[in-house]
Amino acid sequence: MVRLTVAQALVRFLAAQYTERDGVRRRLIAATWGIFGHGNVAGIGQALVEFADAMPYHQGRNEQAMVHAAVGYARQSTRLSAHAVTTSIGPGATNLVTGAALATINRLPVLLLPGDSFATRPADPVLQQLEVPYAGDVSVNDCLRPVSVYFDRITRPEALIPAALAAARALTDPVATGAVTLALPQDVQAEAYDWPEEFFAERVWRVRRPVPDDAELEAAVAAIGRATRPLIVAGGGVKYSGAEEALDTFASLTGIPVASTQAGKGALRHDHPQDVGGVGHTGTAVADHLARTADVVIGVGTRWTDFTTASGTLFTHPDVRFVNLNIAAFDTHKMAALPLVADAREGLECLHSLLDPHHVTEHYAHEYAEEKLRWERRVTAACTAADEGAARPTQAQVLGALDTLVTADDILINAAGSLPGDLHKLWRARSTDQYHVEYGYSCMGYEIPAAIGVAIAAPGRPVWALVGDGTYLMNPTEIVTAVQQRLPLKVVILQNHGYASIGGLSEAVGGERYGTAYRFRASDGGFTGAPLPVDLAANAASLGMRVLTPRTVRDLREALADARSATVPTCVYVETETADTVSGPPPAQAWWDVPVAETSTRPSAVKAREEYDRHVTARRRHL
Repeated sequence: MVRLTVAQALVRFLAAQYTERDGVRRRLIAATWGIFGHGNVAGIGQALVEFADAMPYHQGRNEQAMVHAAVGYARQSTRLSAHAVTTSIGPGATNLVTGAALATINRLPVLLLPGDSFATRPADPVLQQLEVPYAGDVSVNDCLRPVSVYFDRITRPEALIPAALAAARALTDPVATGAVTLALPQDVQAEAYDWPEEFFAERVWRVRRPVPDDAELEAAVAAIGRATRPLIVAGGGVKYSGAEEALDTFASLTGIPVASTQAGKGALRHDHPQDVGGVGHTGTAVADHLARTADVVIGVGTRWTDFTTASGTLFTHPDVRFVNLNIAAFDTHKMAALPLVADAREGLECLHSLLDPHHVTEHYAHEYAEEKLRWERRVTAACTAADEGAARPTQAQVLGALDTLVTADDILINAAGSLPGDLHKLWRARSTDQYHVEYGYSCMGYEIPAAIGVAIAAPGRPVWALVGDGTYLMNPTEIVTAVQQRLPLKVVILQNHGYASIGGLSEAVGGERYGTAYRFRASDGGFTGAPLPVDLAANAASLGMRVLTPRTVRDLREALADARSATVPTCVYVETETADTVSGPPPAQAWWDVPVAETSTRPSAVKAREEYDRHVTARRRHL
């Protein structure tokens, strides 16, 4: 037996957990992030000191941001390694909720260890404890239950053993991983207990690769074999499975074009003959045309969100059928599909072996190849400035300048605003992990802390966080962490003086851009005065970043090259064109359902509702 506190036992247990897939072993919990308060400093905090050689520690500035950093690390590690996050009780714990929701929605593992109020209740309430009149066992940590794939509160030392094992099981589950929460009352953390030696033995959690059911496989092969205009939609599950090579082989040998969701973009390189780019509301013209005319759609590792399906209006072929290859049975039945429950790599290899030598017609292959070339010309036009020394760049021209600079080593991170749409349509992904857009929760403030996690997971590679001014103001604090850890992040701030993306949406749905510009309040009460005198470049510099401020596209190219080669955290601050021309790329190629007021006295809302009613008639439930 080993006598340790509960916190010490947990840290020692975590240090001995490993994952293994395809013979490759990794630490399950590679490090712990933490901000300390009275609810964890004497428990988990002391334990991290006690076992500092076994458990690396990262210091954060904001609890939500620490979760984002952990999620960035887990995504870059293809879910085979994760980080833990420890906080105090009260506001430190509730700050975890947004990050937990993001992790669970994106099915990315993170272990949350919030402090909790006393289990023994020697004084009730204690500092920062929530009291409710209807129950004595509720704490603020209960708000983490709906956003966690596993939740437990450790009110007795011996309860840690089954809870810790259950947490590791959930973190390594390829079907339903996400945020895992072990709430730790501050008195229990410090309580000593005699632990069995076996609890601390090295343990390997093998990440399984289930193969398809024979009957499901036979039905899927038959449906694909009959198709005349098949289309593959690649989701994030392709990457988490490490199925990119299997997808490449399957698409190359069958000639079936591959469109991608936000999470799946990059599963094939942009110049792969079968890659046709993003699909859905933010997709390319070629991918959306193929989706509208496809008679069989093969979803691989996708959840079929509304952006992918254009809110149920994209797949319009009268006889379209879906085949869903997914490790999660829950997702395989969406779109009334033929289910193929399996690991993405295993499923693709099985499909290939049974379909070989099946190939699409030459006419179909020529059609999408020509459409892809036409789209590429539109991308080049949108990303190119007529006079690089004359004016401020548009957002698309910023992406164009970056596109000419990066190699397959670079990693781009984004989550919110108008950038995800522009990136999905315009970006030329050069490697399977270059394109890192968090669009499950599309959380403003994700980019900078996530870039830290990615940089920790991929040392030596250039990591770019692309943010608008609205996103930057949400969560810039982890710049200090990047400076502290000497991580040479490259942060590109696009200043357009407001919530430009939502401003455009507001205008489209009759909201008249109300409340979306960063301007002084005018005499009529609206925010329509002069732009606010906010200097985000100075703010980034005050947090320790080296800051470059290009004025033109030519200046921008030089600044981006400088930032890429920098060995210290570097910010490129860019004033882009006005909100009316914030993007400059081709418009949306498919619809997205944002309900518009059914009745209004405002002409803009009346007109928007007429347009909405026209689009909504195209919605289809696939049965």
